[in-house]
Amino acid sequence: MSLRFGTDGMRGDARDVLTTEAVEALGRAGAEILGADGFVVGRDTRESGPALAAAIHAGVNAAGGTSVDLGVVPTPAVALWCAEEGVAGAMVSASHNPWHDNGIKFFAPGGSKLGDAVQDRIQARFDELLAAADTPTEGTPTDRHADAVERHVAAVVASLDGRSLVGLRVVADAANGAASTVAGAVFERLGADVTVIHADPDGRNINDECGSTHPASLQAAVLDHGADLGVAFDGDADRLVAVDAAGEIVDGDQIIAVCALDRHERGVLTGDAVVVTVMTNLGFRRSMEAAGIHIIDTKVGDRYVLEALDAGGYSLGGEQSGHVIFRELASTGDGVLSAVQLLDVVVRTGRSLTELAGASMTRLPQVLRNVRVASRPDDVDTPLAPFVDASIARMAGRGRVLIRPSGTEPLIRVMVEAETDAEAQMEADGLVSAVESLFS
Repeated sequence: MSLRFGTDGMRGDARDVLTTEAVEALGRAGAEILGADGFVVGRDTRESGPALAAAIHAGVNAAGGTSVDLGVVPTPAVALWCAEEGVAGAMVSASHNPWHDNGIKFFAPGGSKLGDAVQDRIQARFDELLAAADTPTEGTPTDRHADAVERHVAAVVASLDGRSLVGLRVVADAANGAASTVAGAVFERLGADVTVIHADPDGRNINDECGSTHPASLQAAVLDHGADLGVAFDGDADRLVAVDAAGEIVDGDQIIAVCALDRHERGVLTGDAVVVTVMTNLGFRRSMEAAGIHIIDTKVGDRYVLEALDAGGYSLGGEQSGHVIFRELASTGDGVLSAVQLLDVVVRTGRSLTELAGASMTRLPQVLRNVRVASRPDDVDTPLAPFVDASIARMAGRGRVLIRPSGTEPLIRVMVEAETDAEAQMEADGLVSAVESLFS
């Protein structure tokens, strides 16, 4: 399996694909393209993290640079360090993937994720270095900074400008990942009554039936503790999913909607606009249109959201999956910061998360199907156009269809939204059959 950049860095099974040799070559390529002086490296709690972080350091050393080790920190803590120090960096994490996977996310000096052109340059240099099979060197970071966690905690707390979360009972699910180092401290410092669960990482339990992709245990804990709400992060703590007092999921679309409407009403939503991806629910779109908030669409991937935010000077955007970017407060998505901003709306308005989420949008039933194909096709739109047009015509403006090839796997993703779940399922079934007949 060849290692390629996907929508969020480069990932692979750390047992046999994302090897230390490959990561050293990737670290060297990244340092050469982004700048090797003072390069910083963080990681999440995966068993393979220390060895792969050492390989990044080795690559930076081989590029003639110096490196700083931040230890176990959330991805946004690495971005914050890059922004404050003006250096490039890397996060060793596979986000919400299981423990045996790992990955590398790069940040440019200033803390932003990479655009396609820069990523392509790193990919080309990585391929050259990997083919040359140079002898690996030992990674020797020139410095270790234990205060990266405190910097991140302090920045998130400061985002409320002196306000607090006193009076809220919160359950926080750290996914046995990087949030274990910060979540409890942030909420305690802001005065919330917090119970932290899944904050005992052992190298293999990251995201294991916990965190933002497995929120069932958080839902149960919120009900058991009689909490006002719960928040769940993924392995590297850059995404957020919330749970209301009734144990109902509040996803990224709803979180963005609540925060967008709050900022709009206070006159602080820059350009009265919000940046989202094509996957964002039609119910969100209807809600924003009714409020007079303009929507800017991007491809799937939070780095594309960030590019659009910066291009338009906008302040808020994100994805349904829970990557939310408060651009005036951070240079990338930050699950803990997003949770604090969401909870701040609850406290300031005196409204429950249940009420806020319900008032912000009505989520339409959405069906997602992944269809495995022989190979990723160059064009899916043209051959599928008659089937898509027929589906849209049957829904008569009451729904939406999106079909796209996966950016990393031989899959075609089919999404259908409709007024009822039965209608969405029926239309998805027909489109999946069309995909299978044309591409399988």
